[in-house]
Amino acid sequence: MIIWLDDKTPFPDPAKAMTEEDGPAGLLAAGADLSPERLLQAYRQGIFPWYSEGQPILWWSTDPRMVLKTADFHIADSLRKTLRRFERNRLGPEAERHWEIRFDSAFEAVMRACAQPRRNGPGTWISEDIVKGYCGLHRAGFAHSSEVWLDGELVGGAYGVSIGRMFYGESMFARRADASKIALAHLVRFLRHHGVDLIDCQQETAHLASLGAKPIRRADFLAHLRQAIRAEQISHWQPLELFGNNVD
Repeated sequence: MIIWLDDKTPFPDPAKAMTEEDGPAGLLAAGADLSPERLLQAYRQGIFPWYSEGQPILWWSTDPRMVLKTADFHIADSLRKTLRRFERNRLGPEAERHWEIRFDSAFEAVMRACAQPRRNGPGTWISEDIVKGYCGLHRAGFAHSSEVWLDGELVGGAYGVSIGRMFYGESMFARRADASKIALAHLVRFLRHHGVDLIDCQQETAHLASLGAKPIRRADFLAHLRQAIRAEQISHWQPLELFGNNVD
């Protein structure tokens, strides 16, 4: 039976999430709100919201949990060539087009771009209430975006939640080929530099697996989470060069 929350009800133990035998696997609770305070409570316990427009807020704790170890991020040869070309264009003195990588310069715009309908598919689960809640987290310093800009236009990005040395990936978008992967590569580089070992990807997909993500037991994920969120919050979000001075 699903657990219903009001504004004051604490989250139940993630181990009480439904299994395939009794309902949608991973569904833990419904209700409450998307205030920054409630979202932080959820993420600190390995719980995340995911629901469609018109539904009550649904809270999940999946088992297994899809995660990306920052050390295991897979850059395919074709993507590596794209990244090196991007770096040359971004850093070169005579670049034909002006490429930039930024963090947190257009957080809400990244969220709204992620919410747009995908090719040959419907829109995402990112509703106005989701945008409002996560923009509140961003203003509080707990949500961040990695952005790719071309000639002053936002063409790709990714966003997520950061608590201590734990990062929870939420969504990505691209308006140019590989722009979302460029944004993710810079995000992973930054997080690894700052001692973040694990990115929560929530649910298993073939695309995430191609980037190096793997499912782990929820118990193992929660054990890592309890340690990671105790670390000092990352205070300065500035992108780093991917390849140092060598981009050839």
